[in-house]
Formats: sequence, structure tokens, C-alpha cells
Amino acid sequence: MDALLILGGLLLILAGLVWLVMRAFATSLLWGWASFVPPLTLIYVLRHWRSARPPLALASLGVIPLVVGLTLLASHDTQRLEAILSLKWLKPEQQAPAELAIDLRGELNGRPFAPQQAELLDGVLSLREGQDFFAQSELVIRLPKVDKGPVRIDVLPADEGVLPEVEISWLLPEQELPEARRLSRGYTLHLDLQPLAPNKLVGDFHLVLPPQFKTTLSGKLELFSNGLRYRNGAIDRSFDSVDTLSHVIQDYLQRRFATRQVQLQPIGSLSFPQQSIDLNVQARINGELQQLPILLQKQDKRGWQVAADSFPQLPSAVAPPVAQAKPAATAAVVPERVSKPLDRRVRFSLDGLLRNPSRYQNLSMRATTERGNSAEGRFHGIDQDGRIILRQRLSGQGEVSYTLRPEEVTRIELLEP
Repeated sequence: MDALLILGGLLLILAGLVWLVMRAFATSLLWGWASFVPPLTLIYVLRHWRSARPPLALASLGVIPLVVGLTLLASHDTQRLEAILSLKWLKPEQQAPAELAIDLRGELNGRPFAPQQAELLDGVLSLREGQDFFAQSELVIRLPKVDKGPVRIDVLPADEGVLPEVEISWLLPEQELPEARRLSRGYTLHLDLQPLAPNKLVGDFHLVLPPQFKTTLSGKLELFSNGLRYRNGAIDRSFDSVDTLSHVIQDYLQRRFATRQVQLQPIGSLSFPQQSIDLNVQARINGELQQLPILLQKQDKRGWQVAADSFPQLPSAVAPPVAQAKPAATAAVVPERVSKPLDRRVRFSLDGLLRNPSRYQNLSMRATTERGNSAEGRFHGIDQDGRIILRQRLSGQGEVSYTLRPEEVTRIELLEP
């Protein structure tokens, strides 16, 4: 309501001023041009009051709804009123510098493709365009094996064997869900990435898919190699990602137990945004496996931190232990017997998943439907209607949920033991 009053008042004032200029031109050409200069406009009003009185009355009527609208706006949104009166909206908006220097030229599915997000996590390289929950366009390359350090891969259309799997997806304006296509051979790929501190990879990227996919991409690529973000040389604790929470928890456990011998077990996938997360984490502390409850909270200035964390920082250098005069007899250490975990990918099938869904809870899977669409994510059980639920985390920005009917699934794969 306040916006309508303000807009209506401004339109009435503008209409009155235009009418006044028209009256000035009707008087004479000289007075018409002089009415564009405010001091001369005032002189015209005083000299020709009868002619200027109706336009001024109309402009005066516009002041009333303008004042009422500004008063209503000030009563419930003072900051917005201050922003309007400060005239900051007239200044051009300064765009924040991009996190990644991505210089790629090409198209995806016949449309220009300019990704703003790029990362290589757990052997999956993803380029994403769009900031919404579903990407406008996305390219995903699943690499068979990625070691720490440089990444160099060359694939030609005639190559055979275990090759990277390429998937493209796009979301058209008339679609509610994105459409995807995947292929494992018959394309050209050149990837030459070098590490860039602290957690980036940078280098050449070249991809050409078969003509029916209408996808080519070439240029310089910079991407993140993990889910951490840095600000002023330090880890940004306000960024929502599993890696950020893992760093916060490990730092807390090191200070709590006054030791750097802390090996945190994976905490699994999480959905964001959240302001508070309650976890039960497992960590090997000084060689002993422990399970600890952790409550994480996100604050505006400090970002993520463990609740009631008041432990001091560890010293930068730890003094070597003092040698004892008499060596104590050391007991024989019995090596811990580690049993090899069962690989659940063996004999995995859709029927087995439906019979015993709890056995595969929270494991990564990929399913292909009769229409050729694919869905990948972590298994979150079977709903009341017997449909399979897969959820996938999207670069720390949230998660996407897939609900699949078993009769529509033509192929399902378990991606981890």
C-alpha cells in the first residue's frame, strides 16, 4: 500500500510539472524554454499566476499521497526508507569479484554455457550455471581415478576401456525438473589441471561431444578441489559445506583433548542451509576410537562453531618428550585385527534393495529410468508408496531429492562398498 501511495504521488507531481511546462510554452516560446530552469520557473509562476495555478494545484495534490506513503513506510521499514532517501540506488551496483577465473567458450545442448561454479570432489568434476536450486545447465564428468596433485586426462572418440563418464543436464523455462543425458565413450576430452594453493586446480579444458548432443566447451578452467573456502588466508567458517564442518569439528577435538593426533571419520552428507546441526561423530583420538555428540551452531560473524567451545588453542610447537633415566619395560603390543568390510556392491540388485533397504541406507547410488534419465544420490529409504528416495547434495547450496518407482527403473548401481 505504501509503495502505491508513493508512486501515485510522484506521478501526480510529475503530471503537474509537465502541465506547467505546456502552459509556459502556450504563453510564449521564451517562457517555455525558461520553465526548464527552476529559478525562471518560479518567476513564470509569479508573473502568470492564473495560467500556472491549475498545474500547481495538481502537483500539490500529489504531495499528499507521497507524504502518507513515506510515513507508512517509515513506520514498518525504516531501513528501506533510509535506502530510498540516501539515493544509493542511483549508483551502479558493484558486482562482487568472481571466486573462480573461468574462461570457457562453447555451448551445452545448443545453448551458450557460462558456468559460475566449478569443483572436483571425490573424482567428480562439475561445472554449474545458475544459482537456483536446479542448475540452468550443468556438466558432470566422473573420473575413474583421481590422485592428489596434477590431473591430466586425454580421451579420443575411438578409445576403449574404463573412461570418464560425461553427463549433461539442462532446465528449460517450461520444465519443472532438469533433463539429463549421459555417455561413456565416443567423445573428445582434454583435461590438464595443475594444483593452485590452497585448494584449487587450474589449467586447460577441452570437450567435444557427438553432434546430437550439441555440446562443445574449450578454454581455461579454475575449480575448487574440496568444499573449503578461504578468506584472508584463513578458512571461511561461514561457508556451508561438509568439509567446513569437518574442519571445525577436528579443530575442536584437537583443542579439547590437547593433541593433534585426531582422525575424524566421515560425517556423511548434510543438507543446507541450517543454523544448528546435532551430530554423533566418530574419531580416532591418540589411536583410540571414540564416539562423541557434537552440537554445531552457525553465528553471523564467526560462522560455524561447536556449542560451548571454550578450549584454548594448541601451542604451535610441541616440545619433545624428556627421556627417562631408566627405560621402562615395554609391553608387547598386540596388533589390532582389522577385518575387511563386506563390499555390498557384490550381488547388489533392485530386488535386494527392496527386500532389505536398511542395509543400503545412506549409500551412494545411481539409477537409470526407462526414459533414459539418470538420478544419482544417497539412498534415503523407501516411502509409503514403495518408491525409492535418492538425495544429492548440490555444492553446499542445498540438495535435490529424486523419487523413483521401482517399475520405471531399468538399471541401478551401488557406487560405494
